[in-house]
Amino acid sequence: MPPYKIPKRVKYRKEFRRARDRKATKGNYVAFGDYGLQALEGCWLKSNVIEAGRIAAQQLLKRQGKLFIRVFPDKPVSKKPLETRMGKGKADVDYWAARVRPGTVLFELAGVPEDQAKAAMARVAMKMPVRCRFVGRRLSV
Repeated sequence: MPPYKIPKRVKYRKEFRRARDRKATKGNYVAFGDYGLQALEGCWLKSNVIEAGRIAAQQLLKRQGKLFIRVFPDKPVSKKPLETRMGKGKADVDYWAARVRPGTVLFELAGVPEDQAKAAMARVAMKMPVRCRFVGRRLSV
């Protein structure tokens, strides 16, 4: 069993692909930590990519602060093996992915200074397949 996350149970084993072309309206602001990493493009984020980002941040922070992962891979993505003829039904689930829209906050960080948070989020952003930006918490008015 891989160390990264997959859902405990799902209603349907396989899912349609669906479009993801709109901007995020939920999960697009820093809610739990002080600083965050916001996706500027849409994608399907694989579960092992999310885990790679978590490890990259925690190695740099050395158990300081708290890291929040705001996305969860709940979409099963199926893929047919190479050199397989068409037909014979839908392929088995190859990996699990999180649906990410432009503007979604992927990771948040609390309890560390800004320069350290910027360095950690830069390392996480290098692991991500989309362009990201460092964002801070908005002050409520």
